[in-house]
Amino acid sequence: MDLIALEEIRRAKYRYLRCLDLKRWEEFADALTEDAVARYDTPVLGEPLQLSGRQAIVAYMRDNLGPGTITTHLVSHPEIEIDGDRAEGTWCLEDTVILPRYRLMIRGAAYYTDTYRRCPDGRWRISSTGHERTYEYTVSLDDVPSLRFTAAPWGTPAAP
Repeated sequence: MDLIALEEIRRAKYRYLRCLDLKRWEEFADALTEDAVARYDTPVLGEPLQLSGRQAIVAYMRDNLGPGTITTHLVSHPEIEIDGDRAEGTWCLEDTVILPRYRLMIRGAAYYTDTYRRCPDGRWRISSTGHERTYEYTVSLDDVPSLRFTAAPWGTPAAP
């Protein structure tokens, strides 16, 4: 196993999630190949979300998880297989999405299945990504009367 490639692939996935949560859209885009595809299991939306191409993925995330939305995505348990300049991997995901304007929090877990490609510049990028939920739930922020945000850099939640 190429341990340097393994670490570079891990870093590509971490960069994808860190930049998503911090809303660093140019860096987020750079974690993906131009022809990347995504399929996210989204029970709260009623059907899987399917996106084709880096631009479509970034545009969707910017429009739906941009300012006013607080997110955190944590992955663990990577299982990565490398074959030359291509690789496949799975990750366990735990995520939280807080939508203050809707007074809603979404929590869940899933397993990501990704493919990666070493690009001509030598960097590994995600060429396909997607997850299958193991659970997802929603909570109205109004159901938690003592809830008070002490930090929310992407928008102050509306008062109940």
